[in-house]
This record gives sequence, C-alpha cells and structure tokens, in this order.
Amino acid sequence: MRILVVHGPNLQLLGKREPDIYGAKTLKQIDAEIRQRAKQLGVDVRTFQSNHEGEIVDKIGSTAGEYDAIIINPGAYTHTSIAIRDALAGTGIPAVEVHLSNTSAREEFRHRSLIAPVCKGTIAGFGSIGYVLALEALAKGE
Repeated sequence: MRILVVHGPNLQLLGKREPDIYGAKTLKQIDAEIRQRAKQLGVDVRTFQSNHEGEIVDKIGSTAGEYDAIIINPGAYTHTSIAIRDALAGTGIPAVEVHLSNTSAREEFRHRSLIAPVCKGTIAGFGSIGYVLALEALAKGE
C-alpha cells in the first residue's frame, strides 16, 4: 500500500507557530513519526508540504495509479478550497482529513470544512497522533 501525506499552508512553521494550539513538534518530527509507523505497518508513505493551493491540487491530481490513499491536513484551505476538494473527489481514492487542533472548538470560520465531505473521515484535536491514526485506519482498510 502506498499513501501520500499532504501538509498544507504554514505547517512548515510547526514547533514555532502557536505551540499552545499546534504543539511543540516540528513538521520534520511529525513526518518521522509517520514514517516509523508506516514501516511497522508495511506501508510505503511519502510526505509533501506546500503553502500553494495550486501545487497541492497538482500533487493530489497526480496520485491516481501511484497511491492507494491520501492523508491530508489542508490547513486554512480546509475552509476555502473548492479546488482541493474537487481534486480529492476526482482521484477516486480514499482520503482522511487530519487537523492537529480541534477546529470545532476554535473560531467560527474554522467550523466548516469543504474537504470533509469527500473524505472517508476526519481526525481532529489529537495533535500529531492524528496522522498515525489516519495511517492505521487506511492501512487496515477502514
């Protein structure tokens, strides 16, 4: 099984950016956790981060036939990007939306996800373990 993990805008700032909300781990540390668990599960995982909506759309659009599933933290694009939503829907492969913070407990504008309706599920509020939970669910065919 091959899984693509997509990190959206500003996630390269993890560890420095609002650690009271997003935690103290860096994106590099989170990616290492993902890779470690993927190895244990026998899953091939690739990670990708971009602050640019078009790059994210292009990456998702190139997944068909290359990946079996996607884990995505679209960051702020969660609430604004029809393009990312349509790219995920267009791939025909399962996706799980992940958020480090509990978006439902934050500002009103963060309560609505345009991405969630085209995903198998959403994991939010559990910090970096959310990525691992998504990986485990997809690897087990959940």
